[in-house]
Amino acid sequence: MSENTQKLFDFLHAHINGITDEWLAARKPIKGSIYSKDAGDETEKMLREQNKWTNITIASSLLTSRETFDENKKSWAIHVAHSRVISRTPIYEVQEALSKVRHIFWNYVNEFVDREGEQILRSDIMYWSNAINLAFDELMIEFSKKYDELMHSRLTAQQSLIEELNAPVIKLTNRIGVLPIIGDVDTTRVQSILDYVPRKCVELDVEHLYIDLSGVTLIDTMVANHIYQLTQIVDLLGIESTLTGIRPEIAQTSVQLGLDFTAIQTYSSLQQALQIQV
Repeated sequence: MSENTQKLFDFLHAHINGITDEWLAARKPIKGSIYSKDAGDETEKMLREQNKWTNITIASSLLTSRETFDENKKSWAIHVAHSRVISRTPIYEVQEALSKVRHIFWNYVNEFVDREGEQILRSDIMYWSNAINLAFDELMIEFSKKYDELMHSRLTAQQSLIEELNAPVIKLTNRIGVLPIIGDVDTTRVQSILDYVPRKCVELDVEHLYIDLSGVTLIDTMVANHIYQLTQIVDLLGIESTLTGIRPEIAQTSVQLGLDFTAIQTYSSLQQALQIQV
């Protein structure tokens, strides 16, 4: 590390707050954006702290070892990515904000070079250019990774919740579970039920599943066939199944399809089925 590099680091470190001030002052009103000039005092305070951390991390790339910078980069990315996921900030806005930071950061480097004049060597400038630009690029890449991981985790959790609400398997006793299907059932929803319910029954250790159709307003031939498939799948898993709340039109559709429900217990209502079972 050259003496000039140490001087540049000291200069940048002394102007960390100035870089942040200029970056914040350059903001414009952007509706719904965390980077908007009118986003509020709390948001500005958070951005100020995060931007200061950004500037310190970038400056540290000039002096610290590769391992130390990588650790700083990962810590920064995790923190900022978590913040942007919570605020639902799209990646392109973060890229744009970081690009503006880079521009201001380089203005300060240029100011330092002008101040030092002929003492600055061409090799110094080449080293700084490589180190600083690489640091900014790596910050953005690491941020994108963490942002994607967090978004994937959140979407997976949301999908699990949707599946559970779409087809809630309710454990009544140690061995009995109920699957109440309510509302319109199209082929997309019934396929989701077909994928989710067997796994959930095994997870909950259900031995007897009551599939209640009393809340189903309309059913077509495709849906009836999928419900029949569901009873066959749980049967292969060693789980008994009982259909309750079958309306006349559902029964008629099943007969027209040639679906054989004779091996499955059926009842007009869930209450009736449970009274007989218990």
